[in-house]
Amino acid sequence: QVQLVESGGGLVQPGGSLRLSCAAKGFTFTFSNYAARWHRQAPGKERELVAGISSVGGSTIYSDSVKGRFTISRDNAKNTVSLQMNSLKPEDTAVYYCQILRGGFDYWGQGTQVTVSS
Repeated sequence: QVQLVESGGGLVQPGGSLRLSCAAKGFTFTFSNYAARWHRQAPGKERELVAGISSVGGSTIYSDSVKGRFTISRDNAKNTVSLQMNSLKPEDTAVYYCQILRGGFDYWGQGTQVTVSS
């Protein structure tokens, strides 16, 4: 059974940094064949796409709200996807979810809380 396990969330002051990681457990397919995304959902708001990376990592996309501050990366040898978040703002507070997908198949993690507050 495939599980995506996120880690690295927590409480950070405005202007600080966090690095989120997403590890694919029990993944019997070729991880590098799957694209990956990070999403977030703040209280009372819809889930939004934050960043995405292609299957081999050659291309990335970012929402306008995080462009220049967040960096998505992947290590296909370790079946992991990461999100480096710098210059964090209170409006970045949300539960962050990772997703891997290919064609009509996708998997989601359980989410990790990020709180930006002084």
